[in-house]
Amino acid sequence: MQTAAAALILTTIMIAGPAAAISRYESPGKDCAAVQQLIARERAVILRYPARSNRLILYDRYVADSTQCGMSDYAARAYVPTRDNPLCPVYNCRPSSVFNPH
Repeated sequence: MQTAAAALILTTIMIAGPAAAISRYESPGKDCAAVQQLIARERAVILRYPARSNRLILYDRYVADSTQCGMSDYAARAYVPTRDNPLCPVYNCRPSSVFNPH
C-alpha cells in the first residue's frame, strides 16, 4: 500500500513539475520592449523589482493575455519599472467579480 502511494505521489510530481516552471527576471535591468517580448514569448513570467522606497523587493506574475489566467481571472493592465521606462505596461491576472467584470 505504501509503495503504491509513493508511486502515485512521485508520478504526480513528475507530471506537474514542467508545468510549474516559470522564468524569473529583474525588470530594472531590461528595457521595456525586452520585458514585453519576454512575456509574449514565454506567455507568463515572474518579474522582480524594487519598491519605490527601494527598501523592499516586489514581484508578481505577468502574463501575455487572459488565457494564462485562471477561469475566474482576467489579464489587467499593470506597470513595472524598467531601465528606460518607470511605468512599462504589462498584464497580470486579477479576479473577476460582479463589481469588476472587466
